[in-house]
Amino acid sequence: MDPLTSAASVLSAALAIGLGSLGPGLGQGNAAAAAMEGLARQPEAEDKIRGNLLVSLAFMEALTIYGLVVALVLLFANPFA
Repeated sequence: MDPLTSAASVLSAALAIGLGSLGPGLGQGNAAAAAMEGLARQPEAEDKIRGNLLVSLAFMEALTIYGLVVALVLLFANPFA
């Protein structure tokens, strides 16, 4: 493989996993903060808040996993080589 292509693939993989986890990480922090605030205001709604929080966190985590898959494809199954 060409050294320039290899270097570009490594850099692209680093950007894919780095930027791909930045947004969901911030979103998960905001969602958890809002859930804690909601629990403080209405403790009786704990079950609904917890269920909605877990589903939304799972969807946000899926975005990070997609970034990981893109990074792994660029590193090990490079379509540009």
